[in-house]
Amino acid sequence: MQKIKVIIMGAAGRDFHNFNVYFRNNDAYEVVAFTATQIPGIEERGYPPELAGLNYPNGIPIYPEEELSGLIKEHDVDQVVFAYSDVPHEYVMHKASLVLADGADFRLMGPKSTMVKAKVPLVSVCAVRTGSGKSQTSRQVAKILKSKGLRVVVIRHPMPYGDLRKQVWQRFASYEDLNIHECTIEEREEYEPHIDNGIIVYAGVDYEKILREAEKEADVIVWDGGNNDLPFYKPDLHIVVADPHRAGNELTYYPGESNLRMANVVIINKVDTTNPENVEKVKKNIKRVNSKAKVLEAASPVTVDKPELVKGNRVLIIEDGPTLTHGNMPYGAGTVIAKQLGASEMIDPRPYAVGSIKETYNKYKHLGAILPAVGYNEKQIAELKETIDRTPCDAVIIGTPIDLRRVMTIDKPTARVKYELKVLGPVTLEKILEEFLEEVEKDE
Repeated sequence: MQKIKVIIMGAAGRDFHNFNVYFRNNDAYEVVAFTATQIPGIEERGYPPELAGLNYPNGIPIYPEEELSGLIKEHDVDQVVFAYSDVPHEYVMHKASLVLADGADFRLMGPKSTMVKAKVPLVSVCAVRTGSGKSQTSRQVAKILKSKGLRVVVIRHPMPYGDLRKQVWQRFASYEDLNIHECTIEEREEYEPHIDNGIIVYAGVDYEKILREAEKEADVIVWDGGNNDLPFYKPDLHIVVADPHRAGNELTYYPGESNLRMANVVIINKVDTTNPENVEKVKKNIKRVNSKAKVLEAASPVTVDKPELVKGNRVLIIEDGPTLTHGNMPYGAGTVIAKQLGASEMIDPRPYAVGSIKETYNKYKHLGAILPAVGYNEKQIAELKETIDRTPCDAVIIGTPIDLRRVMTIDKPTARVKYELKVLGPVTLEKILEEFLEEVEKDE
């Protein structure tokens, strides 16, 4: 029988997972290529034979997504699988229209085909958009479970930007582990806070293998999702975070709406920094598509270690990169603290941006007087530092989840911003997790 020829559209995460769990050893299909977007530089490598399996002795090439149309025609492709996240519904259908016009089928893969079942209880934390507050929610969930005397392991949605052969599965228990695995800024932002809380983190490329390793030392696993993607594992409790600053996005972004519809619990975050009308709009949308979900409201209180550096000064604000870029947020925690404390001016870094940082501003036109902390490789980190050095200011506000001073020297006064989840009700996250553990115990 002739094999079905497939191209997988991705961004070094969901695409690799879908291949591993569905296509790798499936003799009915031939994956002729991956295409890549969102993450700079990933299209310059291939998916190695060590990960691709026996059916792909030469591995699988990765091309820029801009070449998709030509690849469909060149390889007489039958199916194109869309496998990345946090994009508008209209965007997905434009891609579908392109694929259909070139003669191939357009495919979205769901939970039945892609979720792996864990042998221990699993809580997933996902979101309707990047930057909703998922990371601090994951940390809070892990801390609560740990306080119950459980061995908690976090598995983080993939960010394999380096040598894929070395990233089949990775375990992070210390800062030294981050150095050993040469983690990027984006990876450190997600792993360091868990490590600070004494929680072990697993990540990598092969998520079934990662799960089996994590299960060896876990009573319960927390899936810490990325972007607004669906979990890679079948959740026993599915918690989804919504952002009222982008009210309405919960029904207009892929696959965030699917997360919302699947959720057991929805946390409407940041209610302390938005207007009540936005919160009510999100509540109505939740009720419209998932009336059975428990709905909690939460705040993300922001603190800074050196407020005197902010008040009355000209500040350069560095914010979380993915939240600002494909998350489409125009500001973050650093901007909130600058306004609260009365900075005299928020310096616009765009005239001083260099290299890939300048390219980021050209690509994401909504960005204003803030600096996104993108750092997917050493060159980009160096260009981020040069942009900081070139920008005239009295102080730098670090609004990223990690302390950027761990990965670069900043020769200016710096103030570090932190933010955590504070659930306001009507029930507590502790109560929900207690009820979940009670149900797990009954089923055993």
